[in-house]
Amino acid sequence: MSDGSGTVEPLFTYGVLQTPDVQLDTFGRFLHGEDDTLPAFRLDDGESADERGAHAAGAHRRRILRHTGDPRDRVFGTTVRLSPDELDAADEYLMTGSRRISVVLASGLSAWVYVGA
Repeated sequence: MSDGSGTVEPLFTYGVLQTPDVQLDTFGRFLHGEDDTLPAFRLDDGESADERGAHAAGAHRRRILRHTGDPRDRVFGTTVRLSPDELDAADEYLMTGSRRISVVLASGLSAWVYVGA
């Protein structure tokens, strides 16, 4: 993650943070990243406790990331690089009903990701 210099924090995104409107609202910019895969996880349907996320996603349901431990399960997404302040903004946006954990992606990169609480 961060080396303490405040440079960047890799965040694996797979849902609402890939939406341009949400990116502009949350970070003030469009995010660009690299495609990657998160093994041993899957997406399940869940209720959105955050109306901003539900509205941006166009529904009242959101996808919840859950660890399965099954190497056949995987989630496709994008790894973006955020400043520590932007990561705080992502926390504020997504931490209702979620928690942020560190994972190792298929590429070998360590990144943050939001999973069901």
